[in-house]
Parts: sequence; C-alpha cells; structure tokens
Amino acid sequence: MRLVLMGDLHYHEIDKSIPGLLEARTAFYHTLLGHFLDTDADLHISLGDLTNFGSSVELQEVYGLLRRKDRNFIHVLGNHDLYAQTRREVLEITGQQRYHSIDTDTAMLVFLDTAKEMDLEDWGGWIDDEQLEWLEEMVEASGAKPLLVFGHHPVYNTTVRSEREKASIHPGIDMRRILNRKKGVGIYFNGHTHVDSIAAQNNWTFVQLSACLDQHGFRIVEFAEDEIRISAVDITDADVLEHAPLLHQHMKHFSHNPDARGKDADRQLVIPLLSAVQPEIR
Repeated sequence: MRLVLMGDLHYHEIDKSIPGLLEARTAFYHTLLGHFLDTDADLHISLGDLTNFGSSVELQEVYGLLRRKDRNFIHVLGNHDLYAQTRREVLEITGQQRYHSIDTDTAMLVFLDTAKEMDLEDWGGWIDDEQLEWLEEMVEASGAKPLLVFGHHPVYNTTVRSEREKASIHPGIDMRRILNRKKGVGIYFNGHTHVDSIAAQNNWTFVQLSACLDQHGFRIVEFAEDEIRISAVDITDADVLEHAPLLHQHMKHFSHNPDARGKDADRQLVIPLLSAVQPEIR
C-alpha cells in the first residue's frame, strides 16, 4: 500500500485587480497539485485546510483542479474548511465523509473530523463523544495490525507547537486514553500548526505536515514487508518558488512561517513492523 499526504493547502480566493496575482495563484496551485496527483498511490489524502475559508468558490475551484486526474482523494476537514459554511454544506459540495475508516489486510486507516464549525475565534480542535466512542471501537478493531489515523489537529503535547493554545485537539479530550489501547504500531498524521515535526511516544508515532505554501511538497507513506517508510518530496519548480511570496503578501487568515521545514529528522522516518525496535528517524 502506498499513500500520498498533503498538509494545509489553503487554496484561496484572491483580489483579481492586483497585478500578477491571478497568474501567480494559477501557476502555484496547478504546479503543486500536478505533482501531487502525478504521484502514484492507492490514496491521495489532504490533512485539512484544503481551502483558506471554505467558501463554495474555493471548494469548487480546488476540487476542479483535483479532478483533473482520476485519484482516490480523501479530504480530512480542517478548521479553515468550515469558516464560511456549515459542515453539511461543505460535505455536500465535496462528496466526502465526515469521519470514516478503511480496513485492509495491510493496515487500518481512520479519518477523523477534528474541526469546529464556523468558529473564527477558536481554531482549536474538538471531537464529540459519538466520534470518540467510534474511534475507540476502531482502535480495538485494528487488533495488532498497523493503525494509521489522519486528523487535521495534532494530539495535545506531541508534535512541535501542539502544546500551544488552539494548536491541538482540546487538551481536555483524553485522546491518549483511547490511543493507548492500541496493540502494535500506531501512526497519527496531522497538519494545522504549519511546521514539520515527528515525535515518537510509546508505540505511537506522530507525524505533522507543514503548510504547502510554506514548505512546498508532500509526504509518501509506503508499506514494505517489515517496515513502514515515510519520506518527504520537495517541489522546486520555478512556478512554485517564484510565485509563493506574492501569494503570502495578499492572503487573509494565513501567516507565512519561514521555519516550516523543521529539522531533517522531522521529515523522514522508517518504522519497523516485526520487532520492538524504536522507529529510526532518518
């Protein structure tokens, strides 16, 4: 099994009267998403904040770009995706599910909804009791096979910045109690904080992706017989590098992070499956 993961994309509406801005947005997103879609995988996954404000225009335009190629695309909801519209309206436009799982012979994949609806004051994460109960059932059902969980918000106090206010699933939600029920390998993937980070705690590895506007690229997750390999792909095309600064200058609800890349150890990882050896960060 092979997966391609994208961090916060923040596809956004623009002021078309600003010289060069339309051309910059077109070149940046067409090129970046072109590389994302051209990478073969069983699933192509967005870890949320696919859009910058969740308007109908943003959603329809970015899905138009994503549908240029026939891929199995999964969009985890982020807080920015739910600013302009209700959750129901966004899901109707995208055709996505709020939360769900995919059980394979190789691993169980669980996709969460951690975003609050139309709350511009609190961009922190939340999971209601019904979804928490379902998540606990999925952890139990995964047995000893690898469990991969995908959510927009990090688990509190795991990856870089996840200890900050509004930067994680609410610390009052006891995610660790549920995750600690896992037997064997567990990997939690998230975005939200706009910085690459990897943290290993007990049998769980927490992998955080930065925003595509800051660190241009995506991750590949590959399953081998005895290990899971996570690697980073950098996009260095001129259409991406040259146009990103102009987009940064004219965006609302987004602040450029020049330190998004983190350390090399926050971008590459090999997780053994057949031994109790700790994950080897490369």
